[in-house]
Amino acid sequence: MYDFNGMKSDLKSFRHLEPSEGHPVMALSFSPSGDSFLVVTGAATAKIYDRNGFVLGEFVRGDMYIRDMKNTKGHVSGLTSGKWHPNDRATALTCSDDGTLRLWDTMELVQKSVVKPTLRKPGRVAVTSCTFSHDGGLIAGGLRDGSIQLWSASGKFGVSAAVGMVQPPKAQMIQKQTWTVVSRAASIMRDAHAAEADITSLCFGHDGQTLLSRAMDHTLKVWDIRKFSTPRLVLDGLTNMQSSTGCCLSPTETLAVTGLSDDGTGSGGVAFVDLERGEVVRKVAMAESVVPVLWHPKLNQILVGMGGRSTGQTSILYNPDFSERGALLCVGQAPRRRVGFDFEAPVIIHNPHALPMYREPRSKKRQREKDRGDPVKTKRPDSGMMAGVGKGGRIGATGGTLLTQYLLKHKGKMVPVEEEQDPRKAILRHSKEDFSAFTAAYKKTQPTPMFAQDDDDEEEGED
Repeated sequence: MYDFNGMKSDLKSFRHLEPSEGHPVMALSFSPSGDSFLVVTGAATAKIYDRNGFVLGEFVRGDMYIRDMKNTKGHVSGLTSGKWHPNDRATALTCSDDGTLRLWDTMELVQKSVVKPTLRKPGRVAVTSCTFSHDGGLIAGGLRDGSIQLWSASGKFGVSAAVGMVQPPKAQMIQKQTWTVVSRAASIMRDAHAAEADITSLCFGHDGQTLLSRAMDHTLKVWDIRKFSTPRLVLDGLTNMQSSTGCCLSPTETLAVTGLSDDGTGSGGVAFVDLERGEVVRKVAMAESVVPVLWHPKLNQILVGMGGRSTGQTSILYNPDFSERGALLCVGQAPRRRVGFDFEAPVIIHNPHALPMYREPRSKKRQREKDRGDPVKTKRPDSGMMAGVGKGGRIGATGGTLLTQYLLKHKGKMVPVEEEQDPRKAILRHSKEDFSAFTAAYKKTQPTPMFAQDDDDEEEGED
């Protein structure tokens, strides 16, 4: 939300809103008094905000289990467009993929009427765009099958039919259906645009007879509703890849303005059509695809919304000689310099999945593998003891000051045995040592040695 009086040349907004999380904004419309505006998103319910950006209310969602859409108290599918009544502050119009248009009481936030388009065969066809005439007497709706239908908003609508053979919900039985319903259109143009090509925008002229239609078949058509069989003007080659590409008339209604989508060249644009000459008189290139356009009659400035799936930008086209107020109030004011007392709250990104309550429990198998590497839980010897490193109280060859380590190192003679040492030499090295101190106790009990003596007779016989 922007305020021309409060903005500087940096064109910063004073408020940022997200009406329905995850859903794009399809349409915006101010009330006749200008104190509130209608926000239509891809959700099934529209919201009303005041001019300061605070929510005033939200429309009711319908019952998706009721087959006949005229018996539901609201939309059951995503909204596609919406418009506030140009004269009645208590009435707003929305359309949806559920195949209906609905009039709402903006004061009580309840449904006033259900408008069901007339189809060639039974079923549901999404209504992709809708609008009021400037006096509020006509309602126009564009369908996905390429047809445009008109209804009289001043006539008396029929009363809603009762629920059929299907047993209605309990709440539906208690609540009386007070809304009206209409299904027969005043005028129908079946093949206004190509089938399955969404009609992205409809715009009435102030004379109540001129109607502009923009569709995804890359055309802009001008209709005279008094002769609704053929278009008065057809303009081809106007690229349209967006489901909400808009069109509008200049304040003098001599020019029509529509957005151009990016066709792969890396830029979109705005096309100006001279209705008398029946041709495009000018194209203004933009950085991205142009979706909504609005030519403000009092400011005489054109507001353009650009963007794709990942980016968005708002631009204003104005003439320095003919424009009044609006952008001229802020483009000449330099932004205020930052001072030491300026404070900007830090950006905090809340990720709910990072909170402990949303974390998934750890796998027991993964925990066991982690415990195997912990020497305390497995009670295994430390790797330093196996390597012979005597540091930090461990027994080893170097380092450490423990008494046990010192005794084992010096008194215990921790000398490695050579691999090629002769065992006989190892034993004989103790032969010269005096062990009398250890063997004196055994002298008294030692037996008398007896040695064999030579026999003289045997010696003589041998001679």
